[in-house]
Amino acid sequence: MTATILEQSSQETITSASLRMRSTMCATRVNFVWFGTQKTLTRAQKDQAAESFDAQGEFLRAEKKLLDTKNPRFKAVNSVRNAIRSVWSSMSLPFPEPATRLIRRDMVPTFQNWMEEQRERLQETVQALDEDYAALKDAARQRLGRLYNEADYPHALRGLFEVSWDFPNVEVPPYLRLVDPQLYETECERVQARFDEAVEMAESAFIEELSELVSHLTDRLSGSQDGRTRIFRDSAIGNLNEFFERFRSLNIRSNDQLDELVSDCQRIVQGVQPQALRDNANLRQSVSRELSSVQSVLDELLVDRPRRRIIRTLK
Repeated sequence: MTATILEQSSQETITSASLRMRSTMCATRVNFVWFGTQKTLTRAQKDQAAESFDAQGEFLRAEKKLLDTKNPRFKAVNSVRNAIRSVWSSMSLPFPEPATRLIRRDMVPTFQNWMEEQRERLQETVQALDEDYAALKDAARQRLGRLYNEADYPHALRGLFEVSWDFPNVEVPPYLRLVDPQLYETECERVQARFDEAVEMAESAFIEELSELVSHLTDRLSGSQDGRTRIFRDSAIGNLNEFFERFRSLNIRSNDQLDELVSDCQRIVQGVQPQALRDNANLRQSVSRELSSVQSVLDELLVDRPRRRIIRTLK
């Protein structure tokens, strides 16, 4: 009986959180068009490559690298994509649809302006890469030898690296109520279930990230291992503070226990300077001891959450 009541209470909390999520957030999608630098060898090329290993081409799986991605200008292009993915992820929550995340509605103008800046930056880096394209092809021709095929290479790289984004509607279209009321109700239940799942995905993501950060910091504070002093970097504290800020911005208040754990962690490291942890052994031990207590609770949550999702799925 108690377990049933607790599960019902938990579901009510999730539903309340998902309703807040639906009223304050919107869906975003980010997509990339990216020129592939790997190409599977043709059957004839596999046979040719297999000769070097005294093997049969049909049993050989091989690809050739069309361009040197270690080229500084190629790395600059890839860094734009990595930055977009990182920032988009940091300012949004997961959603159970491919390439879709939830962002606060009041952050949409900021996101829109930033993405437009990144699109311009991408175009500039691709233009710079295009200036090296001929040299990159010449290097590939020498490196690949008989495996080089001019048909694998476009005339230019412009237009082959692009980013786009939109704000898809993940709610039930209102007109459906008039067209088919029963289908409308079914779709409303489906959408609500999707947002309930998004709440659990957000909780899990926060728990896992906090657990990794706390575990890393605790490990760095533990002193030495095998006679070697562990390296403690300022980022171990900085990354935690960044997490606190992101959690404050994106938290949908779906889990009181998680809220308390985050508050505990923030209290433990508040005002603590990295250098003070290096210099003060007592402070280091005190912080490590308190964080270990938080880590033990996080470990329990990490174990419990998959079971919770399974229970809800089976129902």
